[in-house]
Amino acid sequence: MLLLGYDIGSSSIKASIVDTETGREIASAQSPDRELAIQSPKMGWAEQDPDVWWKHLKIATGRLLESDKIQKEAITAIGISYQMHGLVLVDEKRNVLRPSIIWCDGRAVETGNELFRGLGEKYSLSHLLNSPGNFTASKLKWVKEYEPDLFRKAFKFMLPGDYIAMKMTGQISTTVSGLSEAILWDYKKHGLATEVLDAAGIPERLVPEILTNFGKHGELSPEAAAELGLPKGIGLCYRAGDQPNNALSLNALKPGEVASTAGTSGVIYGVTDQALYDEKSRVNTFVHVNHNENQRRYGVLLCINGTGIQNSWLKNEVFSDRMDYRAMNKEAAAVEVGSDGLTVIPFGNGPERILQDKDTGAYIGNINFNRHGKAHIIRAAHEGIAFSLCHGLEVMEEMGMTTRSIRAASSNMYQSKVFRETLCLCAGVPVELYNTNGAQGAAIGAGIGAGTFSDREDAFKGLEKKATVEPDLKRREEYLRAYDHWKSTLNILLRDK
Repeated sequence: MLLLGYDIGSSSIKASIVDTETGREIASAQSPDRELAIQSPKMGWAEQDPDVWWKHLKIATGRLLESDKIQKEAITAIGISYQMHGLVLVDEKRNVLRPSIIWCDGRAVETGNELFRGLGEKYSLSHLLNSPGNFTASKLKWVKEYEPDLFRKAFKFMLPGDYIAMKMTGQISTTVSGLSEAILWDYKKHGLATEVLDAAGIPERLVPEILTNFGKHGELSPEAAAELGLPKGIGLCYRAGDQPNNALSLNALKPGEVASTAGTSGVIYGVTDQALYDEKSRVNTFVHVNHNENQRRYGVLLCINGTGIQNSWLKNEVFSDRMDYRAMNKEAAAVEVGSDGLTVIPFGNGPERILQDKDTGAYIGNINFNRHGKAHIIRAAHEGIAFSLCHGLEVMEEMGMTTRSIRAASSNMYQSKVFRETLCLCAGVPVELYNTNGAQGAAIGAGIGAGTFSDREDAFKGLEKKATVEPDLKRREEYLRAYDHWKSTLNILLRDK
């Protein structure tokens, strides 16, 4: 039997086939070959057309099915991972009403602050474990206030993965963890946060049917099957945001297990059985994929918007595609720790939650034209991304989260020796690298949802550790000195803003 997983990212759509006997990926594909465009019609805005996701999902599926290893009739279940916190609106005919307001869009920051003041800090932190912030509920309220004619046409709101599920099955639904990432889940009631809907003036009829992450979410419709070149009737059996799904793909399901990713954005995601929250909402707690009333599981999420997107910006805009990522990683590794005083702050992709939704912009500073070259800029950029994650880890520790190791897929920024060593040395914990990815995790999730695997060990039998970066205590001091310099620069930047 085969399992099909999709990862609906803001940079590309990835697809993966997993063989249930081995638990290993046997084929993969993605589309497009370059990063998807993010439209920014105004400063701080970030939008994508949901139909573009569907277009590239079809292309990725077609490429996947070209493999000789794939018998499409053997595919028994489909899973979806998706970029979190986005907003998709459709009318009664399932037509998209406007481009999706995606995760890094900053327009709803003040709308969220108004909601926070109206709901009150006590309610928000005890019931929602977060302030409404710049998440999906606030984006929906923004549309209601600033695009009222369009809002009146809305039949349902969805997260990006819900939209893809609708395209596949014809059914409109969401999940408990999805509502939590939208800040529409009440952790005390264990149900829909109707108080948030009331405060935002959002009618409850706009909320899709609520499902668990694992289980039957519908079947591939004849129309979708024809578009995808797949047999009709395949069950859609799993759906989750990209960061809970990344934790699943790394088998991080128990309290104390920590997963990370560093694609367009960078994330540390720690699993806990406690309803923890940060009083300043600099990191956020959501429902984890294996949460239920008998087994409480939450994910504390630290997100840095500007990580891999900064790296791609350097490659495409500064170096004009003259270097690929492998060459950039090699250049960075040739420079000493601290990049000879050159500093990069990577916050150039919208408001940063770790900065309480401040939008500082990115910063490259202390350049000396006689000493610094492109290698110094790359190293400082990779160090800056790692330093920003360590900055967030300090907040997680204040909340009571303990990090003993960090699991990550051996991909994206984790292919950079400078990045992974800087994170390891500054955090003071091992970094474990595995042979997995988001689409593969979604396929495994589909198998769990379909009841294909007998237990957790069976589901993750194909997960293999590729390498471990151990903290070298003899070198840690020089990394911490560079980190202190970076934090001093950040504090000056924040003070000036």
